[in-house]
Amino acid sequence: MSTMAVPDIAVSQVDHGFWNRTRKVGLVLLALGVISAVLFGALATDQQARFTLSETEGGAALEINGTIGAILFGVIAAATGAALLAGVPKRWFAVLLGLGLAAFVLSFLCWQVSAAPEGRNFMPLVNMVRGTFILALPLIFGALSGLLCERSGVVNVAIEGQLLMGAFSGALFGSLSGSVWVGLVAAAVGGALISLLLAIFAIRYLVDQVVMGIVLNLLAVGITGFLYERLMQTNTERYNSAPRFGNWEIPLLSDIPVLGPALFSANIFLYLGLLLVLVIHIALFRTRWGLRTRSVGEHPTAADTLGVKVLRLRYRNVVLAGVVAGIGGASYTLALYSFTKNMIGGKGFIALAALIFGRWSPTGALLAALFFGFADQLGTYLGAIGSSIPSQFLAMLPYLATMLAVAGLVGRVRAPAANGKPYIKG
Repeated sequence: MSTMAVPDIAVSQVDHGFWNRTRKVGLVLLALGVISAVLFGALATDQQARFTLSETEGGAALEINGTIGAILFGVIAAATGAALLAGVPKRWFAVLLGLGLAAFVLSFLCWQVSAAPEGRNFMPLVNMVRGTFILALPLIFGALSGLLCERSGVVNVAIEGQLLMGAFSGALFGSLSGSVWVGLVAAAVGGALISLLLAIFAIRYLVDQVVMGIVLNLLAVGITGFLYERLMQTNTERYNSAPRFGNWEIPLLSDIPVLGPALFSANIFLYLGLLLVLVIHIALFRTRWGLRTRSVGEHPTAADTLGVKVLRLRYRNVVLAGVVAGIGGASYTLALYSFTKNMIGGKGFIALAALIFGRWSPTGALLAALFFGFADQLGTYLGAIGSSIPSQFLAMLPYLATMLAVAGLVGRVRAPAANGKPYIKG
């Protein structure tokens, strides 16, 4: 029986059709570019949109006429969309997507900055970058926590509870001891306790992992809320006045324009978060532990036959994930704020979205967290300059960005094959 060879292009068309992911994203970018060029260009003013390289209005700045900038960047966004729609090589997809989204955001900013009242028609880039990283910090730690669990085959919906317990423990024990380091250790232990409960019920007793994660989130909200009302509200000075980590300035690097003051004159949590991304990436893809973790998350039965202690590895990684998330929670109470009830405010679920958006990769999760952090910081900035956009919409920006990213930009992603599936040793 003879067979007929089918050209690769035909196979591609059969498998994916004309409207593949690249062309769909291209169509969306084209539409966004046209909208930004026409609408933002019409709403912008002839005032200069100033993007200062400092924290104030003064000093060096990048300037462009508001109307011209809005139209120009809109055209660039539309051009990248047209290129994707025409069908560019796959290796160019990420570059054109990033360029198109950046152009759309710049078109929007040219409108908003130029239309701001006199004296507020500037954007301090240092503040924007610093605010983006600060708001992304709990998302970075939370996404890394989810990564450690889900690469091991355990769904971690309890990130919210781990962050909250870490924030509470850091505030309470940091206040009682008067030491930020004691508070940091206590935060790590608090997050680990929530993770330990997840490990016991999900791995030992085979409870549904999603349901267990939601229950643990509610447990953390209940415990921290009760103790907050009984202890912290009644005696704030003793129980909710933890010392704070100061900024650590790195000589020379802190003098780099824009990025220097934002990244190299920061608190320990920013350095630790970026270091953890690097360490976990190397460990996951370059070490024996990483190979075993990935094998347990993909095919635990095969890993078991090769001598890997599947359940033991899952226990260790889930508890380690809680330590990471607990430290992320401490970035609130040992660097920025006093503890308040349910202060995480859904960041754990956005961290889970960042994990998916980043395709279960440490570097991908970092970029996704920064994307969401920028959306959050942008909402704050637009509110400060008196934007005509309703404040309720501005508050929705991070969540809208989350939905668009997960539903529209990621496309089809594949979680680790054994993720959420209990392993019963035969």
